[in-house]
Amino acid sequence: MAAWPSPWLPLLLVTALLAFEDWLATPTCSDGGSTAPASGDLRVMMVADLMLLGSDATYADRFFRNHVMSKLFAKSIETLKPDTIVVLGDISAKGFELTESKWIDVLEQFEGILGQYSALPLYIALGDKDVGGCANLDNSFVHRVTKHLPGLDSSGCGTFEIGNVSFVSLNAVALLCGNNPLRFSIEKVIEKENHHFQQKVVNEAGYFSLGSVEREGFTWRQNNMESGSGPVVLLHFPLYKSHEPDNSDGEAIGVHKFSEGTVSELPVSSSLKERGAIGRRSYDQLHALPANSTQYILQALKPRIVFSAHDGSFSDYTHDDGTREVSVPAMTQKITGVPGFVIATFGRKGIVTVRHCFIVPEWYVIAGYLIFLLLTAVAVRLSHSM
Repeated sequence: MAAWPSPWLPLLLVTALLAFEDWLATPTCSDGGSTAPASGDLRVMMVADLMLLGSDATYADRFFRNHVMSKLFAKSIETLKPDTIVVLGDISAKGFELTESKWIDVLEQFEGILGQYSALPLYIALGDKDVGGCANLDNSFVHRVTKHLPGLDSSGCGTFEIGNVSFVSLNAVALLCGNNPLRFSIEKVIEKENHHFQQKVVNEAGYFSLGSVEREGFTWRQNNMESGSGPVVLLHFPLYKSHEPDNSDGEAIGVHKFSEGTVSELPVSSSLKERGAIGRRSYDQLHALPANSTQYILQALKPRIVFSAHDGSFSDYTHDDGTREVSVPAMTQKITGVPGFVIATFGRKGIVTVRHCFIVPEWYVIAGYLIFLLLTAVAVRLSHSM
């Protein structure tokens, strides 16, 4: 019977494999303060574009990608200690084609990937891969899907609070598609949240200035909220930007400024047909919310910060009114860009710290396992030749 050249070799190979798996699962994050959040801080792990296939997953997904992603989540959560996880859309690769039962399979697949950390609070926003683009966005289908997603109403929106931090999740797909009745449901959610936060101004300041401004053919309600005093806004599609980030850190300053009470394209009272044409053009060409929807959100909600996705890469953008928008990179290896996620820490004094975390590309993982198999084969060959 052939023996190993050295009794220590199998142990060394196994140790090397474990060390490699630990290395590939450890994220590399930008500097953003201490690893452990201070007492009273809220730390949120923002991920996007997981592109899971549920019961339609291939063998490569089931026995390789799910295994790697599970290790990535486990190591990231263990290291960075988030209080909750937010998925900014496209948790499914082709959710708009799935039956309700297959949608449940996708959610169970994600629960299996999270493993022991599936008990963490989880909030999921809708993306275009989840519910379809403008051509096939359907109210009843969205309702069937949102029944299984925590915190979302039948229109695909949700509001929730963790500690003293308020979040508003908007169905950005419907906002992009002006020809769909769901858009009006989203606008109602925005108006409701506007009223809620303006009421907080009343309670805290003890006064409220009534009135409205007539501009560009429609009425815009005056907003007494200060910029940045509203909720954290969660979107799948990014807001409109006047230009792309112009440096390697992904930062850019400025977006075309509109007068308060105006929109850049069509007034809210425009016909469904006119709005539909703009929605289809925006979806097909821009894959970002149009300027009028962007201004509507910024004026009505005065977001503390906006988190969006879909672009597949990280960026940190400051709009003209001072609102910060962070674009979360894709967590999957299936689209272009460097995969990763974002850790957002909300401090007690209103400070938001954002850390961009990279994960290793899939080809690193494949190459590492191939090298390990090659070394194992060489060791076995040597054992037979001695």
